[in-house]
Amino acid sequence: MSEQANTRLVQQAYQRIAMGDLPALLNMLAADVQWQLPDMENVPFAGTWQGQEGVGQFFRTVDKVQETVKFEPQEFIAQGDKVVVLGHFVMRLKATGSTVRSAWAHVWTVQAGKVIQFYEYVDTATVSSVHTAAQRARSSAGS
Repeated sequence: MSEQANTRLVQQAYQRIAMGDLPALLNMLAADVQWQLPDMENVPFAGTWQGQEGVGQFFRTVDKVQETVKFEPQEFIAQGDKVVVLGHFVMRLKATGSTVRSAWAHVWTVQAGKVIQFYEYVDTATVSSVHTAAQRARSSAGS
């Protein structure tokens, strides 16, 4: 596919995510897709998720833990089979109501019209600290 077609595919993926249309998003992914976020302490959706079912579980886990306040892809840069997207988010943790915000970079790899790999770069220290505080609050409430 061309760089323009790859960019359109990735833009459509963000639209599906924003609409909450998980089945349509999963259909855009290769069966053996690798979906990866950096390891972050106390962040239940961090790490690597394999395959469409794994990505589905990733999104269900994210949905259990936090809600989107703002999520903005701002710039799309394509070269070859890669599409890099720069943006920022604000998320609210359901357990505490606290918010976390960060700039991010997503690297998508597309082959034969399907996403085969996704990687997120994010402020891991900030995201981890807010999730760690939420976990402490849940633990204290349970005591």
